[in-house]
Amino acid sequence: MVRARIALVLGLALGSVLGLGAAPLAAQAAPRVGYKVEGTCDGWPRLPIDTAAGMCAGLVLGPVPGAFADRQLRLPRTLVQLDEQTWLVADLADWTRPRGVIWKLTAAPGQTVQLQPLLTGLSLPHGLAIGPDGLAYVGEMSRIFRFDPRAPDPAATVQDVITGLPDNKLHDNRHPLSQFVFAADGALLVNVGAPSDQCLDANGARVGTDRCDQSEGQEATAGIRRYARLAPGRWEPTFTMLARGLRNSVALAVHPSGTVLQAENSYDFDDRWSPFEEVNRIEAGRHYGWPYCQDLTTPTPGWAGAMDCASAAHTPPAALLPPHVAPLAMTWYQAAMFAGLKGKLLMSWHGYRSTGGRLVAFAVDAQGVPLTRSKATYPTYPSGSRPFGAGPAAQAQVLTPGWGRAEGVRPQGTPVGITVAADGAIWVADDKNASIIRFAVDRP
Repeated sequence: MVRARIALVLGLALGSVLGLGAAPLAAQAAPRVGYKVEGTCDGWPRLPIDTAAGMCAGLVLGPVPGAFADRQLRLPRTLVQLDEQTWLVADLADWTRPRGVIWKLTAAPGQTVQLQPLLTGLSLPHGLAIGPDGLAYVGEMSRIFRFDPRAPDPAATVQDVITGLPDNKLHDNRHPLSQFVFAADGALLVNVGAPSDQCLDANGARVGTDRCDQSEGQEATAGIRRYARLAPGRWEPTFTMLARGLRNSVALAVHPSGTVLQAENSYDFDDRWSPFEEVNRIEAGRHYGWPYCQDLTTPTPGWAGAMDCASAAHTPPAALLPPHVAPLAMTWYQAAMFAGLKGKLLMSWHGYRSTGGRLVAFAVDAQGVPLTRSKATYPTYPSGSRPFGAGPAAQAQVLTPGWGRAEGVRPQGTPVGITVAADGAIWVADDKNASIIRFAVDRP
């Protein structure tokens, strides 16, 4: 009887995932992304992702089996909840053409998942948040705009908020994505990524002589811009540089205490174990080292001598992260579903190397900054761990210890956006696998 009930629930849930409605279990197949579905996770099809005790992963939405290229959702990056069953999803869709979409997703276990495009033809939409005015704010390449997702015609409500951000129209900007957060004083803090990896040209020569033109010049890249709030819904059209020397601040978050935290996507060195990624506590006027410094006090090869990385000129990270994990989102867990995560910092590791493909949590201090220890270690796929060998490093609590590639079972995860739902479940956008995944308490 129990087995029959599970089969029925799974059949309904798979129908919702694939947009097919209720259908017999035998008629369903695993998505082409490689996830083998078996059983249920809190009402959703259970994914074979090994999770922390008491947690499981459920597939909300994924590609139709055998038709991955025809999927509606292509590169989901971020998501926010509008109400109990309604979400907005920013779909980057294409790195080279303006094909981005803001989707309205309606989802409930046992029901057909609905995807409705609210805005289309966007250029690299990534940042997504509900503003203090209740409107949806979107970070598109070169601008931030807002719109009313509840309006009869959402496209007619689009209004520019910030313009003139760097773009990638000539394909010479390595980090064109717009990410933003609302500071405690109402200012908009906007990531402006470095145009290159190390501020070196194709021949390995410096872009600049004594200092990096990309970091210090008038373009004001490789940092975080601050746009002061003028009035409700209005910000200064000009900016000040809140902080410099940050290669790519896609992971930005503001703690209830007011602390601004940034997780740094560091240099793309060929070395598998170097350099470390970083967590930085952002303070006005500080320089965090790009492209002159790496890790704590080590000069980078291309810019040795340009900055004394052990001096006050360089603000070292608050904590080191494993190399090449590519942190793309973070938020503090304040819900009730997982008591053991209360107050902790959640972070997605998107990286494709053996250190990436994970959802993790960190214990934090009263300001929301990860605690560190001198003998921290970090995990690697397929199994094992390595010592940092330097400190201070943050010791991650790995919530998905088995999200690496397993042939015929699952692909390696590529988590990006994280949102804690009203019921305490953790929703994650998995971009390369075109999936929305719900991590919940482990029950059928």
